[in-house]
Amino acid sequence: MLELFYWPTPNGKKVTILLEELGTPYTIKATNIGRGDQFEPEFLKFSPNNRMPALVDTEPKGGGAAVRLFESGAIMMYIAEKHGKFYPQEMAKKYDVIQWVMWQMGNQGPKFGEQGHFFRASQNAANGDLAYAVTRFSDEVHRLYGVMNLGLHKKEWLAAGEYTIADMICYPWASGYKLRKIDLDEFPNVKRWMAAMEARPAVKKAMEAALPPSAIEDPAAISDAEKERRSKLLTNQRATKIPASWG
Repeated sequence: MLELFYWPTPNGKKVTILLEELGTPYTIKATNIGRGDQFEPEFLKFSPNNRMPALVDTEPKGGGAAVRLFESGAIMMYIAEKHGKFYPQEMAKKYDVIQWVMWQMGNQGPKFGEQGHFFRASQNAANGDLAYAVTRFSDEVHRLYGVMNLGLHKKEWLAAGEYTIADMICYPWASGYKLRKIDLDEFPNVKRWMAAMEARPAVKKAMEAALPPSAIEDPAAISDAEKERRSKLLTNQRATKIPASWG
């Protein structure tokens, strides 16, 4: 069984798109990143970057011990290779896919995330003048939509001449273009590709999937002290020490 440690962010949804496209059984292990589940000692054993998604495959291909993975790109390559779909293994096609997976992990995700971070921070005057950072990362987001627009020139999909994990990994972050004040008419190839992605039933299901009821919290039940703790949790992180329970 595939156990996906997940919270409904773009990084989590990358993997659920693939799982829904495959139609393979999987179990959601809700990992509330606002509460700090990603810092739990047991989670850190196989996700030392204290981020989700992470994956445990209790039934790896060929048998043997469970496979534990962190980082969405590695997770998606593993799942797709295991099932023999959406990740061609012919050399040129494989690396065409890989380069886009790496681009997403090293460029699109981090830069889009920083744009959102500095924009939110700029709304609080106590954080000072963040105009440079907001402009810097907003321009970079615009540039990265342009990269996709170039990559999709006269192409239906991003890589290998077919629908692959390259498209799946890039879509969840790209889908938030309205919040990022991106006019898709500037990027007609991306606009066409976005429409094709949105039309896929598995993509729609993955993007709209609800968390298990047991993972839903009542905001009214969260104390002010807990809200204050959580508000500081995802910013200004420093190194996580080895948990005492590890021995």
